[in-house]
Amino acid sequence: LQLVESGGGLVQPGESLRLSCAISEFTFDLEYIGWFRQAPGKEREGISCISRTGSSIVYIDSVKDRFTISADNAGNTVFLQMNSLKPEDTGVYYCAGRPTTCSMADTLYNSWGQGTQVTVSS
Repeated sequence: LQLVESGGGLVQPGESLRLSCAISEFTFDLEYIGWFRQAPGKEREGISCISRTGSSIVYIDSVKDRFTISADNAGNTVFLQMNSLKPEDTGVYYCAGRPTTCSMADTLYNSWGQGTQVTVSS
């Protein structure tokens, strides 16, 4: 596996989680890393993306004031810090990689992790 997510869990509304996406080997196919989520019964949606250098960052409006995407100095791990979590943030979170530019379209990503479950419930 080239991408491995971790850090999911069960939290109450208002709490925080930090997801990690570990990149096992560098390839140019993984120059840009996106975070996606799929809620029960819904289509997968892109929520954030970062270049491994950290120079390009994108968020969707519903998370941009609560979530922060970052990469470690080596570009081998991408994090998604999620604060003020809401029940509607519940879903399976995936990281995925592509070679050029950030995108929120999952069809443009070729490499995917296995996903990590995030449940926000009181």
